[in-house]
Amino acid sequence: MQDTYRIAIGADDAGIVMKEAMTAYLTEHGYPVTDMSATAAEDYPDVAERVARSVALGEHERAVLICGTGIGMAIAANKIPGIRAAQIPDSYSAERARKSNDAQIACFGNRTMGVEAALVCLQHWLVSDFAGGGSAPKVEKIKEVESRNLRAA
Repeated sequence: MQDTYRIAIGADDAGIVMKEAMTAYLTEHGYPVTDMSATAAEDYPDVAERVARSVALGEHERAVLICGTGIGMAIAANKIPGIRAAQIPDSYSAERARKSNDAQIACFGNRTMGVEAALVCLQHWLVSDFAGGGSAPKVEKIKEVESRNLRAA
C-alpha cells in the first residue's frame, strides 16, 4: 500500500461544504490535493469527467467526487474507460470499494450523509488497497466488459 496518493477532488454546488472539509482533512494528512470543482457554468457531469480523466491518465492515483447524493458523480465518472467509481454511503462500503472492486474514485453525497461520517468513510477508503484474491477475476471481467463495449461503440 502506498503511503500517500495524489488526489483530485471535485464537487458541484451541492457538495462544496463537504469538499472543503475533505480537502482540509486530506491536506492535514499529507495528501497532495488538486481541486477540480465546478465553475459557475458547470454541472456534476463536467466535474466527474474532468476528475475521472485525470485518474485515467495517471495524473492522480485516486479521486473524490461530491454532489448531492454521490450517485450522479459515480455514474458520470464510470463512463470514462478504466475508471471504477463507487458511491460511498458507509465505512464498510468504503473499504470494500477498494479491497474488492479496486475503485480509484470515491463518490459522496453531501445531502445524504453528514460531514463527520463522510470523513470516517474517506479515511477507511484511503487506507484500503485492492486485496486481489477472489476479487481479482471479477475486476478483470469488469475490464473485459468495458473493452468489449468500447469496441462495439
